[in-house]
Amino acid sequence: MDDGERRRPGGREGAPLDGFTVAVTAARRAEEQIALLRRRGAEVVHAPTMRTVPLADDAELRRATRELVDVGVDAVVATTAIGFRGWLEAAEGWGLAEALTARLAGAELLARGPKVCGAIRGAGLREDFSPASESTEGVLERLLADGVAGRRVAVQLHGAPLPDFTGALRAAGAEVVEVPVYRWLPPVDTGPVDRLLDALVARTVHAVTFTSAPAVAGLFDRAERRGVGAELSAALRGEVLAACVGPVTARPLADRQVPAVHPERFRLGPLVQLVADELPRRAR
Repeated sequence: MDDGERRRPGGREGAPLDGFTVAVTAARRAEEQIALLRRRGAEVVHAPTMRTVPLADDAELRRATRELVDVGVDAVVATTAIGFRGWLEAAEGWGLAEALTARLAGAELLARGPKVCGAIRGAGLREDFSPASESTEGVLERLLADGVAGRRVAVQLHGAPLPDFTGALRAAGAEVVEVPVYRWLPPVDTGPVDRLLDALVARTVHAVTFTSAPAVAGLFDRAERRGVGAELSAALRGEVLAACVGPVTARPLADRQVPAVHPERFRLGPLVQLVADELPRRAR
């Protein structure tokens, strides 16, 4: 077999991604995603476009926590497992964990998905609702259907504001307390992201995966700083497949008129399987 045959996309039986190069932009759980892709034959480029910074010492998080403890809360929306656990850990450091847990126990707890449910139960609490869609939209629909006028609703943010979500609650009459548990920041080392941008513009990467909306924003922010934002958009509208873990992650791409695919189940396994199905099909 010559080198051209060996590198032909989809060329090895049983390895649908043999000959394809896939970029992973995630910082969290990247190793798991990379292993799943390599198991299917892909060559993987890892370039985290954002990093999460815990806010254990953040004054805004402490203020929101103190407000909920002192005033109380009617409903709490938990959006990520790591964020919910981090919130309780920060409260413990401030001596507020017991009081916060008591407030949460007396409130309606809404979890975005099963991993968040696990974090809630790990804290000795129980969720009241978790949508089958595993989306914030499903949580919002439930809250609006029940009515939120005059209720205080705490929303645990997942690294970035949720203006559509919190705006809809406020428009329906809720008092919203935003709980910023961690913040997304650019990576300390931008070298891997710059090399990924070069590869995307050159079309030497066949697909790029995203597991959070801030990861999309981080890639485009860096591209625009380097003056290659238009070239990046052109690549993703053309030869390079953009694959997202779910529709919320894909929204920043849609805002830029960039097509993206996402699996029906918002998980890493289905995301990788979708890439393994899509790339050979596109090559054919």
